[in-house]
Amino acid sequence: MTDNQAPSVKTRRGRIVLVAVIAGLLISGLTALGSWQVQRLGWKHDLITRVEQNIHAAPIAAPDLNSWQQADNKALEYRAVSVSGHYLNDKEVAVAALTERGSGYWIVTPFQRDSGETIYINRGYVTSAKRTPESRASGQIEGETSVTGLLRLTEPKGFFLRQNNPEKNIWHARDIEVFAKRADLTNVPAYFIDANADQNRADRPEGGLTVIKFPDNHLAYALTWFTLALMVLGAAIFLIRYELARKNKITE
Repeated sequence: MTDNQAPSVKTRRGRIVLVAVIAGLLISGLTALGSWQVQRLGWKHDLITRVEQNIHAAPIAAPDLNSWQQADNKALEYRAVSVSGHYLNDKEVAVAALTERGSGYWIVTPFQRDSGETIYINRGYVTSAKRTPESRASGQIEGETSVTGLLRLTEPKGFFLRQNNPEKNIWHARDIEVFAKRADLTNVPAYFIDANADQNRADRPEGGLTVIKFPDNHLAYALTWFTLALMVLGAAIFLIRYELARKNKITE
């Protein structure tokens, strides 16, 4: 090897180190992302199993404020529950909805329990033509009644590009705390009940339209990240072998 060849050898060695470092960082990052998706896969399957069990279990009494504050709220999501009392129909809220029936509104109404506490009931879907109580007066339930449905968690953050506007009475998310404050109701637990389908619905909102579907793409994502990691490894091995071959030629 001549003196002129020395810089070339050092350059090749530097390239090998650089490729190894970059490849190591990329492989570590991609492997971490793949492992995270595997963890998410396990979490999602646990969630689906829990929700399926909650949906098909016999209804329990809807939790009152005290038990709600002490309960594992996530574990109660989509739990079949029942409650007795009467609707406060003058305080209902129409929340924009997009359902299998088309666009319209959820009619979410406070419900005073026999104990005196209040919770919110999503009575169901109505078309835009039935948004106001006057347009479905015969469907308003007066007096004592019972409701069975699925417990749902409040939606305090709304949705991207679809935020609630209380000043204009425009609602996109079922934010129970805001609903209760606007209706001057206190000590209302942060959940609502999606009412089951009403067989005697007549002019009433259509219940039983809860969509229970959880995207489960984590395995595909994990395989994608792991495949990319293998591709980076393969490319790094190819480049390092190429640089080593070139370095060996220089030193001959």
